[in-house]
Amino acid sequence: MLEQIISQRLQIALPQVQGTVRLLREGATIPFISRYRKEATGSLDEVQIGAVREQLDKLTELEARRQTVLATIEAQGSLTGELRQRIAACWDAVELEDIYLPYKPKRRTRATVARERGLEPLANIIQAQNARDAAQQARRFVTADVPTPEEALAGACDIIAERIAEDERARNSVRRTFAREGIVHSKVVKGKDAGGVKYSDYFDATSPLRSISSHRFLAMRRGEDDGILKISIDVDAGHITENLCRQFIRPGSATREYMEAAVADSFKRLIRPSIETETLAAAKEKADDEAIRVFAENLRQLLLSAPLGQKRVIAVDPGFRTGCKVVVLDAQGNLVHNTTIYPHPPQNRYAEAAETLKTLAAKYKAEAFAVGDGTAGRETEQLVRSLGLDGSVQLFMVSEDGASVYSASAAAREEFPDYDVTVRGAVSIGRRLIDPLSELVKIDPKSIGVGQYQHSVDQPKLKARLNTVVESCVNRVGVNINTASKHILTYISGLGPALAGNIVAYRTANGSFKSRKEVLKVPRLGAKAYEQAAGFLRVVGGENPLDNSAVHPESYHIVERMAADAGVSVDRLLADKELRKTLNPERYVTEKVGLPTVTDILEALDKRGLDPREQLQVFSFDPNIHTIDDLRTGMRLPGIVTNITAFGAFVDIGIKQDGLVHISQLADRYVASPADAVHLGQHVEVRVTAIDTVRNRISLSMRSEA
Repeated sequence: MLEQIISQRLQIALPQVQGTVRLLREGATIPFISRYRKEATGSLDEVQIGAVREQLDKLTELEARRQTVLATIEAQGSLTGELRQRIAACWDAVELEDIYLPYKPKRRTRATVARERGLEPLANIIQAQNARDAAQQARRFVTADVPTPEEALAGACDIIAERIAEDERARNSVRRTFAREGIVHSKVVKGKDAGGVKYSDYFDATSPLRSISSHRFLAMRRGEDDGILKISIDVDAGHITENLCRQFIRPGSATREYMEAAVADSFKRLIRPSIETETLAAAKEKADDEAIRVFAENLRQLLLSAPLGQKRVIAVDPGFRTGCKVVVLDAQGNLVHNTTIYPHPPQNRYAEAAETLKTLAAKYKAEAFAVGDGTAGRETEQLVRSLGLDGSVQLFMVSEDGASVYSASAAAREEFPDYDVTVRGAVSIGRRLIDPLSELVKIDPKSIGVGQYQHSVDQPKLKARLNTVVESCVNRVGVNINTASKHILTYISGLGPALAGNIVAYRTANGSFKSRKEVLKVPRLGAKAYEQAAGFLRVVGGENPLDNSAVHPESYHIVERMAADAGVSVDRLLADKELRKTLNPERYVTEKVGLPTVTDILEALDKRGLDPREQLQVFSFDPNIHTIDDLRTGMRLPGIVTNITAFGAFVDIGIKQDGLVHISQLADRYVASPADAVHLGQHVEVRVTAIDTVRNRISLSMRSEA
């Protein structure tokens, strides 16, 4: 049943959903399923498999909620066969809550009090709408607790108002009106004008609910969370009340006066607050999903940034007063030397600093410099450029976002217990250049600087999505099991922190792994974990050349058969691409192994030992631009895309403040999403269109001039 619903919602064939759900329930990970179980899923990709898992989780949660609803109603003695059947057939969370609402345990309400005072029969009389003199009827209900007919009528109307508020048709009618006609309205809280100036754009702002952008809604919500704004949804209350009256009041009703009062009260006091809260929550969820999607895509691009590779690097964490922390890293990213130089004010020991860097570069045969892009970054870049080093020594500016978070973390203390945070930060900068993925996985993704309102969205959902992205990226690239840190191994399919730690401990005690099979000797790493992880672990220079490929050990026999058919060894087959081209993939298809798997095997052999990421390109900022005061409108400058949002892209042009290329300025053509026009880390040329030194804002354009 669940599989059928998922199939309908996602428009994915039922057999594909069934195969995916089975694998997920067996504990398989998304990277493993998408890479090694294509026959079972009909070649669904990671995004589709993730969508199936998300729907499965939601429906499983809904099923648990449904059992709670059934048990609660049954305990009240109100569960009829018809009601049970309706609840069992319900797979919509909002509809389920509407069905449950009349039976849901409540705090004491005005209607509860009225019922306790015996006024429900009077409510029935009024709602039947036949009694010509409701006031006369009300006299029968006067008691010590209800001293007047007027109070009896008021109590009866409270009961009717609650019934109307719990009516599914009424709630759906109002819900549709809010969705279709609602206007999100933010107002400044009285007395908060001065303290909330950064939210001044939203002090009295309106946007149609159906079309409000995610970033605008989240900005309003953040202002509300900070106590500066109050958000509401404006609707035509009179029009809604008229519609409700038509629904609940019959033509010629004898009790119209009381029914109209009950309807108006029900909408104002009960329905409107409930639907408004529900609608705002739904809008928040939608905005969260969009912001999380943007963040996740940015993170994916950042983690898959081009690595410099195994090169000897001198990394510099720039600073003025406290100096520049300098570390030397070997080709594997190990720290071999550290010192501090003071080239900038107030010390101004420029010549001494230059000499130190030249000496280090010569002594350790440096192949590249990595300079942090924070405070004093551009000044330090100019220092390195002035050294007159060999042209083979490359210079890169590296983002410092999150480096301070890493340097103060438990992971950094574990790696470098004898060094302070400044040295750890410089090491992080250098390692980001060598391999961004291996270093950035140690940092909370929210601290990397590529999000949009990341602190305003649903935090558990954000964390889960970002972890999925990290897992996807790590497994897409694969890791060298003999050099990988515990942190990156944690994200390998089927492992996790405990097994990652066990792998590192085993490696420390026994030396390098000689084969993938040896991984089975790691304590507590069983057959299931091995199945999930093996294809993503690389053994470079091991006993079996296939161990340094994306071919899963379960498929080695297929490659061996290919080699036998070609009359060569496996080594020869791997070395001869032209020979592999002569193979007929369909020859190796069996009942258990389909053409997608055979095709993947051949592609993996072509890419054996290769990094799927792009090659790193050297980039230089305009040497004449250092601060916002150096900018002039019309200037054309080189830049690097540092963040992508729903409304545009931020570009680093070599000063402290990134400039914004609004979505309308990303290209000469129409751009539906910024991600369609640019990607993170892309080298671009921009034109300065506006400079706001008061608010420290820079507007840029990538369009050709008119």
